[in-house]
Amino acid sequence: MQTQFITDTNGKKISAVLPIKKYQMMLEQLDELACIKAYDKAKAKKKMSFVALDEAFRQVEKNRKK
Repeated sequence: MQTQFITDTNGKKISAVLPIKKYQMMLEQLDELACIKAYDKAKAKKKMSFVALDEAFRQVEKNRKK
């Protein structure tokens, strides 16, 4: 992979140009990391309650009608 840098007049790197495939891969990895963090946060909660799937659907439908 070849990354190119854009610099200011002092030579300080201010931007990077990278191949679109690498950019898309980075976005996918960031999304996956966000999902993992959300899962870990939810799992860390001590009080968890579960609802049967049918009941969850009933609740969703009930809230939609409001």
